[in-house]
This record gives sequence, structure tokens and C-alpha cells, in this order.
Amino acid sequence: MKAVIGCLNSKYIHASLAPWCLLAGVKEYSCAPVEAVVLESTINGDVTSFADTIMAQKPAVVSFSAYIWNITKTLELCRIIKEKCGATVILGGPEVSYRASKVLSRYPFVDYVLCGEGEESYPVLLDALCTGSSVEDIPGLCYRGASGIASNPEKSPVGTPPSPYLPEFYENLRGRISYIETSRGCPYSCAFCLSGRCAPLRFFDLQQVKKDILSISKSGTSTVKLVDRTFNANAARANEIFSFIIENYGGEIPVGVCFHFEIAGDILKEETFKILESAPVGLFQLEIGLQSFNTETLCSINRKTDTRLLEMNIQRLIASGNMHIHIDLIAGLTGEDLESFRRGFNTAYFLKAHMLQMGFLKLLYGAEMRENPEKYPCEFSPEPPYEVTKTPWLSSDEISSLKNTEDALERLYNSGRFLLTLDYLIDTCRLEPFKLFFDFGNNVNGNRMSLSDYALHILSFFEPVCNPSLLKEMLLCDLLSCSSALQIPDVLKPKHPLYRRAKCHFTQNTTDKIKVAILPVSEKIFVVNQSAPKDLRGRYKSKAYPINKAEQL
Repeated sequence: MKAVIGCLNSKYIHASLAPWCLLAGVKEYSCAPVEAVVLESTINGDVTSFADTIMAQKPAVVSFSAYIWNITKTLELCRIIKEKCGATVILGGPEVSYRASKVLSRYPFVDYVLCGEGEESYPVLLDALCTGSSVEDIPGLCYRGASGIASNPEKSPVGTPPSPYLPEFYENLRGRISYIETSRGCPYSCAFCLSGRCAPLRFFDLQQVKKDILSISKSGTSTVKLVDRTFNANAARANEIFSFIIENYGGEIPVGVCFHFEIAGDILKEETFKILESAPVGLFQLEIGLQSFNTETLCSINRKTDTRLLEMNIQRLIASGNMHIHIDLIAGLTGEDLESFRRGFNTAYFLKAHMLQMGFLKLLYGAEMRENPEKYPCEFSPEPPYEVTKTPWLSSDEISSLKNTEDALERLYNSGRFLLTLDYLIDTCRLEPFKLFFDFGNNVNGNRMSLSDYALHILSFFEPVCNPSLLKEMLLCDLLSCSSALQIPDVLKPKHPLYRRAKCHFTQNTTDKIKVAILPVSEKIFVVNQSAPKDLRGRYKSKAYPINKAEQL
């Protein structure tokens, strides 16, 4: 029997782990003559074309993992396949596991929903379909029985599942972002999240983890993301893995490979700090979920955080200068009004993380916040990703304005393109960070424009509250620091008699692409090496020289 394990990734650069976990399970546990293959596409691809690719395999069974980002396209794909070839359709994943009966009731082209971990149960289901055996006892299976839709209780797996890093996985990876998990479950039970509800936290065999890390590192990928929900839940284990990666970097782990971890920032220990601070620059990326700085809000969503300790720990990580630090806030949480969010945003901004992500609450199937509307009253979109549209604390207009704020944050700060401009506006002109992004974002109102036009829009908007000449200098330095191909707007190019002499001095005797700018108001000569590697913020190496020493050139 031929089975296709299909997957719609959010982007081509992502190599989803789920289908390969299922394939590993089939190879390990299947007893029937089942041939399974993995086929991947993206949500941006043509669904009909992907359906044709799948059907060309002549499968008896097709299976897909469903998430909020791919459920719409996945269901369309399933419908096409069922109508054209009649294959048995199986769905799994968080987007269907918590409403399995409803999925079978609403979508007749879906034959089975498999809930929970699938490495053991999926091959059992395939064996049953292959041999015509009963499916009544398969753990986690939801199916149409003789008396209607039936659901079997899930089984809580133990131990380490089969490794998904099969030869076929590496053949299909082709340098994309790769994922690895060293544990499943989460020690926390945040009301907006599913990770703490799935199963008790369990850790995989450490030697297998180390073996997989080395294998993935040599696959040609440049980024390895660890999907553990709280990687440092066990500090000693996390320290051993951090140390293992550092010790093997430049040897069995090629230089240039980066590892991304999601950690809890307020439980970091001194030993962990010392290990992380010893890592080569760029080896580690750390993602730390703040969610909110409102202690009452955190308490209401079952999240216990020492926010002051969290701030200090993040500051220490950033100060080390060798890791990309990513923090995030969620708008729309219980008890968080615009004023509370403003205060939290400003606190988070002044931590100066490399990325400050501003997300919006999503009411996921299975999450406590969706299942208990009396405790968590809010309105949200009925379509995925089920984002909140209104709460008792935030109006729909305020949420819309925060969307524009997020857009400005991404384009001004997270892009790394306007850091000097932001420092000038906030540190020198004394603009409040939240108000800056809020006002400017709502002025732009999501309109798309080129980088040059966006810079000119910044100039036009902020001219009334600053020294326009100094603002032009900051914008010029930012543009030179972030792009080597950009045509700088003429209005940002100061005419200065020192320019030719300075350019000649800094570009002679080098083949590097050097850009020079004279900043008469700042009294600096700004020099950028656009041939050098970019830093953790995606900017070229630069240096400013006093203009009063120009006679030494």
C-alpha cells in the first residue's frame, strides 16, 4: 500500500519536522507492506499542482499535519485529492486534534483525524488500512463508526521517538532551516498556549540528541531551530547541550551554523550564563517570551514570571554581545489595556534586544482562553489564525492601531535598518518609543513603499520635532549601513568639500566596497565597509571619525 505524507510549509525555507517524524515511525513500527513517502510544498504554492504531484504517486492513503498557518490550504488539498482519486485522507496536528469530531462532521472528504503524537499510532493505522483490520483500538483516532463518530483516548508515549533524520530527510533539506526537538511538552500551562496541555514534559535520550545535532549541522543548513517549548526547563541538561555545541563548533559543527532556542529568561542560572557568554559570536539565537509586563495579566493567564529578574537577565544576555536575542509581547491579553501595553512596550524596547516581536493573541482550539470565554472574554476572527479583534480592555480601533504600530516596529527597528535614526529620535529628541511607533505606524497605515521612499517619509514625518539636518545625517548613515545596492535619495546627500579627499583616503589600497559620508552637523566622517560580514542586526561594519582631524587624511 502506498501512503503519501504531505506537508504545506509556511515558507520554502522551512523544513517541517512532523512528516519526517511520521515517516520514521512507519519505518520503525509498521508491520504491513506499507510504502510511505514525504512530499512537501508551501502555502504559497499552487494547491492543484501539488495535488497532482501527490496523485502521481498513486497513493491509497494521504496524510497531512494541520496548523493555523496551513489549515485552509490543507483542507482544499484534501478535497481535491478525495474528489479526483478517492484516496483515504488522514489529518493530524494541533489545528484538528482539539476538534476532531467537528472536523469529521464538517468535512466529509476527511476520513480520519489522529490526535496526539503520531510516531506509534500512525503506522498502526496504516497497517490496519492495509490489511483491512479494525481501527477501533488505535489510540487518539477519531473516525466514523457504525453508530456515528467515535473517538479513542490518546496514549501518552514514553521514551525517545525514532529519529526523523533519515536519508530522505537530508535529500530534501537542500540548505533550508532545519528543526530538532530534544523534549516534548512544557512545564508551564499558559492559558493561550497548547504546549502544556499535550502531555507531561519528557526529555529525549541525550546521546541521540547529540548525534542528531552533529548530523543536522553537517547537512548544509545554516540555521537549526530547537522546537523545545522551554529549552532550559532542565538547566543541567540545557547546559550540557549548549556546551556540546560550543565544543564541537569549528570541528564536527561547521563554522557558520546557527542554533535557535526558546528559553524562559527568568529561570536562567549563573552556570548557564557563563556557558552562553563563552559561545562564538552568532552561534546562538535566544528567543524569550515576555508576553506582558503587567503582573496581573500574567497571573490571569497562568504565567508566573519574576519580571524584574527577567529584565536583568535579558540585559545581561544582550550585554554579552555574542548572541541574537529575540523577545516578544502579546497584545490582547486579559486585563491589558492600551496604557498598560504602552508601559510594557517601553520597558521591553529599552532592553534593546535585537528583535522585539509584537504579536497578537490567537484563540487556538484546545487553549484555555478559547474554551473558557467567561473567564477570558474577547472577540476574535472565526478564521485562522483566530486573532483577537476586541477585548473588554482594547477596542477594535485600538487593536487596528496596534497593527500599524507593529508594522512600524518591524520596518524601523526589527529590520535593523533605522537604528541610528531611532536612537537620535528617542535619546536626543526625547520621543517615547511606543508613541513614536504608534504615531508613525498609523500615519503610514500599512502602505507599501520602497526603502528610499520610506526613509523620506520618516524625514517628512519627524522633521517638526527634531533638527532636520541631523535627522538627514542619521538616515543617510542607516541606509549606507544596511544596503549595498540602494540608491540614496539626493536630499540625504550633503555636499561637502572634504568628500572627495575622504573617499580617496578610505578606498585606496583596498578592494573592499567602502562608502563614505561627510556629516557636517555631527562633525563626523562616516565610513562603512559593505564588503565585511554583517553584524547581529544585519548591518555592515562602520566607524565615525572626527571631521576636525580631516587634515590628517
